[in-house]
Amino acid sequence: MATLAQKKRNSAMMALLLALAMLALGFAAVPLYRLFCQVTGFNGTTQRAHAQGAPAEVASGHTMSIRFDSNVSPALPWKFYPEHPTDRVTIGARDMAIFIAKNLSDKPVTGTATFNVTPSQAGAYFTKIQCFCFTQQTLQPGQEVRMPVLFYVDPKILKDPDNKDTQEITLSYTFYPVDQDGSGS
Repeated sequence: MATLAQKKRNSAMMALLLALAMLALGFAAVPLYRLFCQVTGFNGTTQRAHAQGAPAEVASGHTMSIRFDSNVSPALPWKFYPEHPTDRVTIGARDMAIFIAKNLSDKPVTGTATFNVTPSQAGAYFTKIQCFCFTQQTLQPGQEVRMPVLFYVDPKILKDPDNKDTQEITLSYTFYPVDQDGSGS
């Protein structure tokens, strides 16, 4: 029979193991959530493919409107906008959108973009092949750049009952400044 001291030691050991498991889960939560969103398209997360990964199937006769939205953090001295705010694309065919960014300051500034797709259930079918959002962008004072996004809408969207009424997909980007000096400001 276990003594009171052994029971306390076992309880303390279980509490320690539970605390360590919770700590490990806390560190793993963000990467696991990101992976979950990428796999499922949850919360408007787009899919990502390599150039050779685009579908061979094109749903000719099926088109969809794509709207491009752009935002800039007030802390980033940039002008950022899509060259064309909307596009009509053939489902399954590759397409390209151009976004334009200009550094309005008198010093080099680095930014990075976050993105999402609405309606969120369409995120699983909106696949980016090439995108400026995968890397940090540094613009010199007054520099203006054209940034392409290569994408396609997977034909599987036509068979998804949750997307039967989807006529338009919005791809939205927000640029934020990147902390260059590590100071957190």
